Amino acid sequence: MNEPSKPMLPAEHERVPDGHQPAGMSLYLLFAHEPYYPLPVQEINTSVVAAACLLHPHITQPDGMRIHQQLATGRRPGEIVPLATLTHELGGGAHWGEVGDWEAVVADLVRLIRNQGCAALSLGLAPIERALLCSGPDSTVRVVDPATQECTSYGPPEREAVLNQVRHHLAWAEAAGSLWPGDHLLSPPRTRP
Repeated sequence: MNEPSKPMLPAEHERVPDGHQPAGMSLYLLFAHEPYYPLPVQEINTSVVAAACLLHPHITQPDGMRIHQQLATGRRPGEIVPLATLTHELGGGAHWGEVGDWEAVVADLVRLIRNQGCAALSLGLAPIERALLCSGPDSTVRVVDPATQECTSYGPPEREAVLNQVRHHLAWAEAAGSLWPGDHLLSPPRTRP
């Protein structure tokens, strides 16, 4: 399996100012999206943002807040949660309607990233890596070689290996501080005990 391409790092002014949460203490959302090309040779097709980006006023609300609540429930600080994992937890997507319009939220997040309204770890993942992260945690991705008709299967261990590579890139990107989620974030709704 190929290593993901080198991430696009946020500019220094996009980093969390001193006094904010230390690196690695945020919760993160990983999502694939239509590719864009900030550089002529660099395709960006997957992004990681701090979960707090879902509370940004430029994200469709209350959908962003509800997705944030779904994402944060039962998670540990520092965890990277693929959008596909949320889909898996929501009955394979059957219950997304009760939470929010994830497609609109992802489109808003990409726009926010591209307009430098938040910091992101932007990756150009290879097709198999991207497919693994776009599949549920227990899914298998099968690839058929058109020349030999041989089938190769990739499953949870390979998905975890890709997530480990993303964790490594995120740790490197956050060496100076956590990913900046943007300004003027909305307060998450209080959960009832």
